[in-house]
Amino acid sequence: MTMRVETERKMKRWREQRWILDQIIQTRGIDWDQGRTGKILRNCGPGVQSDLQEITRRIQKFVDMPREFARVAARREELAKETEKAGHLVEAREHYYIAATFYTNAMWAIYEDGNPKRIAWQERKRACYDKFIQYADRRIERVEFPYGGKLVQALLHLPSGIKSGEKVSCVMYIPGMDGVKEDTPMNNDPLLERGLAVLAVDGPGQGETRERGIKCTASNYEDVGKLACDYLVKRPEIDPDRLGVMGSSMGSYWAPRVVAAAPRFKACAVSGVCVEPGQYAIFNMSSPTFKLNYMYMSGYDDEAAFDEFAKTLTLEGVASKITCPYMIVAGEDDEHCDMKFVYEWMEEMRGPKLLVVYEGEKHSIRNPRARVLLINWLADRLAGKPFKSEKIYVETSGKEVHSDW
Repeated sequence: MTMRVETERKMKRWREQRWILDQIIQTRGIDWDQGRTGKILRNCGPGVQSDLQEITRRIQKFVDMPREFARVAARREELAKETEKAGHLVEAREHYYIAATFYTNAMWAIYEDGNPKRIAWQERKRACYDKFIQYADRRIERVEFPYGGKLVQALLHLPSGIKSGEKVSCVMYIPGMDGVKEDTPMNNDPLLERGLAVLAVDGPGQGETRERGIKCTASNYEDVGKLACDYLVKRPEIDPDRLGVMGSSMGSYWAPRVVAAAPRFKACAVSGVCVEPGQYAIFNMSSPTFKLNYMYMSGYDDEAAFDEFAKTLTLEGVASKITCPYMIVAGEDDEHCDMKFVYEWMEEMRGPKLLVVYEGEKHSIRNPRARVLLINWLADRLAGKPFKSEKIYVETSGKEVHSDW
């Protein structure tokens, strides 16, 4: 086993449903809980297709995931070293990026501190991503924010071709609970392509920040948002009056807290919503991996204590503090958050707002237009363009039904 037996048994549904989970993975593959292959393909490009097919074929149960992702990650890292040695640096950077992505996916399936494999893969991921930064065709900088005696980890991506003295808009990107700051595309990042900088953050409980001991509470992402804001307004390349926030999945819970606490952010756009008070569905009705992961992120080993903590994961009172334009892109049949809670949350919002709901879509929205819509909206808001507050229902045919709030 990859995880300690104590970790495997600390959650009731994990104990009781592991055999069902393994049967589902054998039948459904590695996308049983989220659009994993879609995200990897989007970020790494079509060159990973054969790797993914091999990984999917070899993963027949949950404990296969870390081993198989790590095996292919190591192979990619060796290819990176060979091509780097031969002077083929463009190819080398691609291999290094893909290796880092696969190490990330290997680590994802281990929800405990002090696990030697997770620690080793974290070191390899960081080393590979450092090589990607070294050979990237744009400026990428590691950023650290001191917080509670420890360090929050982030990555700042600057668009190519910034002229001397020019200031650009910047988006703070907040990944979901299963995401990390490295989850930005290797090439053709849609925000960078539009001339926006990106500050991708491992917030409390996420990625390297969690590895360094910072756990998530109900509200401490707000503190990190303020730190990020304070950092960005001092950067000479960043326009301090054109800062935005983009969040996905559980990032849709953290992002509104950030813009409520740091009003210098001028726009907020989120997708794959998790705004149900107490997060009941994602922890009790969805794949048991979500709850076990969040117990690790928040530092709970006792499930009853975690259940009490989960009740505090609410956005109550936050909407009234948000003044910037705010957008949600959601799937009508989101399995982690019923649309009832989305409409109630948006009704509380007094500022300018847009809700786009895709008919028949789940949490991981398959329609590629949804992501483009969100990014275009964010870019337009930071450019100061006006927009109409409304609800848009996108039918499966593509027809849009607009209505006022």
